[in-house]
Amino acid sequence: MSNRKTPGLNTQSTADIAFLLLCYFLMVSTMDQDSGLQRRLPPMPDKNQKVEDQKVNRRNIIVVKINSADRIFAGNEAIDISQLKDKVKEFLQNPSEDPKLPEKELKDIEGFRKDFPVSKGVISLQNDRGTSYKAYIAVQNELVKAVNELRDAFAMQYFGKPYLKLTDEQQGITKKAVPQNISEAEPKDVGKK
Repeated sequence: MSNRKTPGLNTQSTADIAFLLLCYFLMVSTMDQDSGLQRRLPPMPDKNQKVEDQKVNRRNIIVVKINSADRIFAGNEAIDISQLKDKVKEFLQNPSEDPKLPEKELKDIEGFRKDFPVSKGVISLQNDRGTSYKAYIAVQNELVKAVNELRDAFAMQYFGKPYLKLTDEQQGITKKAVPQNISEAEPKDVGKK
């Protein structure tokens, strides 16, 4: 009988190949990214606080509806998502003092000016129970984009730089001059129009 040794396999390069494959798949694969809204909810009201009915003039509200077929209505007209931002900007600015668009209230903004005209416009968003999440997020993004563009325009006009480059105090002034008033109603069956 002979003493023969079984030849061994060189597995050192196999581990290197496995590591390289792992790195390759980590670099070329995509991870799902969560999409959502960044909102800060108002604080809980005090239990002893009295509830006051606030009446809002009809001209100060633009109603944006999304039906179950993801069609968008601003006021009484059907519009495309690409038109929503400009429609909301025009509504909030009311450049021609149109009596059908929101009125402006003269406010004293501390650290800025007294009697500055601020829009009383409110965006009321209402969606159908069958509205897709994608359409809902797209509409929310357009509404916020409209307010952000108005804030940028204000910041450029009065401070000479975009909103995000302002100091905290200047951002506070801008928020008071261009408020973001978005009201969201409980979903209903708006229907397919």
